[in-house]
Amino acid sequence: MSTLHQIQLLVRKDCHLCHAARATVAEVTSRLNMEFSELDIDEHPELLSKHHEEVPVLFIDGQVKDFWTIDPQRLERLLSN
Repeated sequence: MSTLHQIQLLVRKDCHLCHAARATVAEVTSRLNMEFSELDIDEHPELLSKHHEEVPVLFIDGQVKDFWTIDPQRLERLLSN
């Protein structure tokens, strides 16, 4: 698999929006032959203090691109650039 972008999803345990976001990101990145990483913000106090109300948070190349609900069409457009 190749990764044209650095894709990271910030999540929390027992977060229903995180489960949905994970499935969306996994489906889109798989289709585009890309990989993503996942990070539990509860294990990173600096991220927790900054993003606790926005989880899940999608970063692409170090920039926040989406949060709460990840739209698959928007994600595919972002990753196709």
